[in-house]
Amino acid sequence: MKFNYRSVPIGELCQGIYDGPHATPAPSDSGAIFLGISNFVNGKLNLSPSSIRYISEEDYPKWTKRVTPKAHDIVFSYEATLNLYAIIPDGFHGCLGRRMALMRPDEDVVDYRFLYYHMFSPAWREEIERYKVNGSTVDRIPLVSFPSFRVDLPDMRTQKAIADILFAIDQKIDSNSKVNDNLQQQAELLYHERFETVDRDKLPVGWRIVRLGDVATISKKSFNPAKEPEMLLEHYSIPAFDEAHFPVFEPSTAIKSNKFIVDDSCFMISKLNPTTKRVWKPYCLTENAVCSTEFIVYKAKSQEITDFLYSVIDSASFSDFMCSHVTGSTGSRQRTTPSDTLAFELVLPNAEEIAEYQGIVSPMFEQIKCNATENDRLKRLRDSLLPKLMSGEIDVSGIQL
Repeated sequence: MKFNYRSVPIGELCQGIYDGPHATPAPSDSGAIFLGISNFVNGKLNLSPSSIRYISEEDYPKWTKRVTPKAHDIVFSYEATLNLYAIIPDGFHGCLGRRMALMRPDEDVVDYRFLYYHMFSPAWREEIERYKVNGSTVDRIPLVSFPSFRVDLPDMRTQKAIADILFAIDQKIDSNSKVNDNLQQQAELLYHERFETVDRDKLPVGWRIVRLGDVATISKKSFNPAKEPEMLLEHYSIPAFDEAHFPVFEPSTAIKSNKFIVDDSCFMISKLNPTTKRVWKPYCLTENAVCSTEFIVYKAKSQEITDFLYSVIDSASFSDFMCSHVTGSTGSRQRTTPSDTLAFELVLPNAEEIAEYQGIVSPMFEQIKCNATENDRLKRLRDSLLPKLMSGEIDVSGIQL
């Protein structure tokens, strides 16, 4: 710790540390947001419409008796799933969920962003291990322990400089992610307007109705890690999709089951629980790209229509088809049989129309790949800088942002 840092109990840096409700309210179609553990994604709150649960405005006062979250509060989990943190954004209207609490930083003595980033530092993880209670079913941190957690605190100017550096990186990551979401939505809308709304009884000249199996095949070329030499794999998994929409790079010795081999001519969709759409056009940043066997891997019979067919499986009509062809009795383990998907009927335009469409969307898909790759680099940069900034190993006194 640098000489101008002082060790301070976090209780002295907060106006209060508040527990959330210990029960779950009745759901509502609208009203106030009821936060859950699933809303924590990569250190932020995912408040997209599809991820939000609501409680009624009539119930809202009951569930905010202990605390009403407001902007700059730091919300966190303290039981079962530990090490989840996020900042309450401006304009938030909602309440905490079970096993959640929040800290309200005293912004006269600590920059709330600095305190938030400190929670991702090795020093904070050591405090977690120090106070963690291993229960018979779940681990937890007694909420009464949190005020005793110690923070190595520099002066306010240094706090703000550190927070500014890390926040600038996160803002660029957020900006890239928003651009990618927008590009994806534009491509989906363009496909829908051009090909899903067309009258199938009055198709333009040269257009026809085909089955997916007429224009694409399912690739099952597999990789057995037990039979191959050790190598670094570019692994497209369900968790990697859900966490960051980016592959994980890991040694083949860390992978225990067979995978499908993919290349840049592939496009794929998860057959597991198709109500949650997971469609991926692999980036293939290396020559050793593989994916989970929970994905159905397609290849166009003519590579000239690959991006068009990717849009087909990314469409709402294909998603509905997948959901109507599931097996399994429980919602947690329903799957679509890959061969059944080849019966899906689609409108196949003439070559000129496909070329025009791909001329628009293919650059979009390439930009999505570039932004996702940049985000991965930025995240690794942030994660490498954070402990060095927090410990004072990197001196920020001369930095002007």
